[in-house]
Amino acid sequence: MEKIILGTTERHLKDNAIIKHGQHVFTKGKSCSDNLVSFYDKVTCLVDEGKAVDVFLLDFSKGFDTVHHSILLDKLSSCGMSWFMV
Repeated sequence: MEKIILGTTERHLKDNAIIKHGQHVFTKGKSCSDNLVSFYDKVTCLVDEGKAVDVFLLDFSKGFDTVHHSILLDKLSSCGMSWFMV
């Protein structure tokens, strides 16, 4: 069941260009390591240019444990995902 939902979600996000090229979540072929290398490259380029860089890291994983599912489904629906897909 999870594979079906994941496949449908990935297809929808790709077909409707909801996820940008630099995004690594729900993107096949991109890993956490790729994300870190990309981030490090951008930060070092900015530092090399003499620009200040501030980084804030947030962990939302606990938030998903407390999400009210009907609100989440409504938000997904507002992105164009039908209830049938969700």
